[in-house]
Amino acid sequence: MLNITMKNENGTVTCILEGRLDTTTAPDLDDKLKALPEETKELILDFKDLEYISSAGLRVLLATQKAMIAKEGTMKVCNVNEMISEIFEVTGFSEILTVE
Repeated sequence: MLNITMKNENGTVTCILEGRLDTTTAPDLDDKLKALPEETKELILDFKDLEYISSAGLRVLLATQKAMIAKEGTMKVCNVNEMISEIFEVTGFSEILTVE
């Protein structure tokens, strides 16, 4: 299960994820991120309460990163736990994404 909370303030959208980002839940996140307002210039993904991410979740992050770059915006991931940080390292996503 994945809870997604979106906050939009002056072109900055913060997306707070809680639970598991996997094959079952990735399409929900993908739909929400594709529906971001066009004026969104900064996307912050808060992983403080994210327990797990699968390859399906990684694909959503990659597609979203590409979409934000295409519209000259930025995306960053914050509050990453040790397990997800390790997944980012092993897959090379730590080199692709801005992780704080």
